[in-house]
Amino acid sequence: MQTYKAYFKSPLGPIEIIGSPDSILALEFVEEMLPGNGELAFCLRECLKQLDEYFQGVRREFFLNLQPAGTDFQKSVWRQLEKIPYGKTTSYGAIADILAKPNACRAVGSANGKNPIAILIPCHRVIGRDGNLTGYGGGLWRKRWLIGFEKGEIQPPSDIIA
Repeated sequence: MQTYKAYFKSPLGPIEIIGSPDSILALEFVEEMLPGNGELAFCLRECLKQLDEYFQGVRREFFLNLQPAGTDFQKSVWRQLEKIPYGKTTSYGAIADILAKPNACRAVGSANGKNPIAILIPCHRVIGRDGNLTGYGGGLWRKRWLIGFEKGEIQPPSDIIA
């Protein structure tokens, strides 16, 4: 399968996006922007556009074909993450309850941590049952920023460049 790579300059640092001709496969924070593919598949161009709109504060939902690689359980957790509304948070325990696996909080946390498509599958919206921020692959400072941004506590930056 042909894969494509693009980069987005976000207020939280560079984001690397990997996609196939028709799907987003991965999105993660990276240290630096490397050269991407010269010719991008439509799905990557659309992802860059939607990320730009998100960080400008005008997009609250993403409409992209996502194909994260993972186990059936991980995918079931990620589907629940996609249902968390913009500006809201939930707990690992609440997701475990929805999945009818009330003792699976740690497994939900593990699946959340293995989410390969940050922001689009909003794992940053999951917090501890006590309201504390817990792990985030991009760093807790990014999680805090994303949650604050979605709640309107942080204004959209004026210098976003895809």
